This record gives sequence, structure tokens and C-alpha cells, in this order.
Amino acid sequence: MQHAAQSRLATLLLIALTAVWGSTFFLIHDLVETVPPVDFLAVRFTIAAVIMLVAFWRSVRALDRRAVSIGVGLGVLCGLAQIAQTQGLATTPASVSGFITGTYVVLTPVFTALLLREKVAGSTWAAVALATVGLALLSLNGFSVGVGEAITLLAAVLYALHIVGLGRFSAGEIAVGLSVVQMVVIAVLCLVGAAPGGIVLPSGAGQWASVLYMVAFASILALWAQTWAQAHLPATRAAIIMTVEPVFAAFFAVTLGDESLTARMLVGGALVLAAMYAVEILARRRPGELPAEALHHEV
Repeated sequence: MQHAAQSRLATLLLIALTAVWGSTFFLIHDLVETVPPVDFLAVRFTIAAVIMLVAFWRSVRALDRRAVSIGVGLGVLCGLAQIAQTQGLATTPASVSGFITGTYVVLTPVFTALLLREKVAGSTWAAVALATVGLALLSLNGFSVGVGEAITLLAAVLYALHIVGLGRFSAGEIAVGLSVVQMVVIAVLCLVGAAPGGIVLPSGAGQWASVLYMVAFASILALWAQTWAQAHLPATRAAIIMTVEPVFAAFFAVTLGDESLTARMLVGGALVLAAMYAVEILARRRPGELPAEALHHEV
């Protein structure tokens, strides 16, 4: 019963963090028009890392050497993914970027099968296919492959590896410390990338408000939530749940931005939600069809 309750809470946390991430797409797209992408990331994640180190230093000190090493490795994957995605977003439409980034839902079970040698059930692949079709309808209106798209695809690969890694190594009792280590590594990577040309800071109250919102909700709370949630969910299930991010991105683009609601958005969003609902129902009613990776959380 405790495991079922933790799984439900983990699912709710992932949905909440995808809502936050979805709300940042148009904010980032506007910010990187005046602030270089890596500079923006350096400011965002350095502030987040300092806050987390001060607030959760005891949790970091409680980590053993293996946990720190895992956190560093995961932080490198996530940091490089953030840099690649934001760099790609500078020259790629937000909707296309959202679709390409969302292909981690396909890459996660692929890496699970190839790297961890674990079987992925046919029903899970069906949910992955459904989510991918929904993402395409939701995000794409014409598609051309350029440098920005290629960089964004690299980000999707790195995000998938990060999801697989978290699913494999995260545990509830080390989630806070592990998220702090990851955040510090992400900040260092972004600072190294931004430092050579000098760091351009956001200007004006509006830009700083956007950055601080992303520090608090899209960085600190989101990374902790993902780290804790993936200690209680298999990676492929988590990836399918997180494909709801473009649904929220479209919702915020329509309600807070200047985009219009279309039939493609409605149908695509419905398919993504159907895929998430299907994998959740499957997890509760037919746990034997979950990927084998789910079992290690109960050992």
C-alpha cells in the first residue's frame, strides 16, 4: 500500500513539474532574444545552486562517495541537455523544439532496453507510439531540419539518458542531496560555457521576474520533484507522464501568449493525455506488464 501511495504521489509531482516546465517555453524564447542562451542558464542555475547549497547542506554532507559520483554524472547529463535545448531554442520555433525535446519518450525505453538489458512491454511501446503521434500533432506544422533542430535532438538524447539514470540510481532518502549535487554541476557547466565571452545579465524587472520564477519552480522544486519521483517510478513510465509538458506549453501559449487554439492542438493533446492515462492504468491493474526496471524500486 505504501508503494502504491508513493507511486501516485510521484505521478502527481511529475505532472506538476511538467506544468511548470511547459509554462517556461515562451518565457525562455523571449529571454534568449536579448540574453545569450548559455548566459541565461548560468544566471538561472547559479542562483538555484547557491540557494540549494545553503538550504540543504546537511543533506549533501550525508551522501556517501558513490551517491555524490552518481549526482555528478546525472548533473552532467542534465546540464548539457539544458544547454543544448536552450541553444537550439534560439533558432528553432518553440513548438518544434517542444516536439523534438519530447522524443525522449521514445528514446527512454530504447536506452532502457539497450543499456540496462531490460525488457520493455509491448503495451508500453504502444503508449510511447500514441504519445509520439500526439506530440507531432500538438507541435508540428511543417518541419525542417537545421542546426537548431539537430542540437535540440541531442538535448532529447541527453534528457533520456538522465531519465534512465535517475530511474536506476535515485532513492527517496537521498533525493534532496542528489538534486543539490546535480544542480551545482549544472551551474558549473553553464558558468564554464558562458564565462569566455562574459556573462550578459537579464535587464529590467520583467526579465528578472521570469528568471526568478524559473529558479524557484522550474529549477529547485522541479529537479527535487523529478529526483524523488523517479525513485518510485520506472523510467519509461516517468517519460510517458512527462510528455504532458508540451500540452501545458500549448495551453500557456494560448492563454498567456498570443497563439490561437487549433484542432491539431486539441487532438494532439488528447492523444498525449490518453497515453499517460493508459500507462497509469496499466501500472495499477497489470503491474506484470511494467518494464522490468520497475522491480528494483521494491527490492
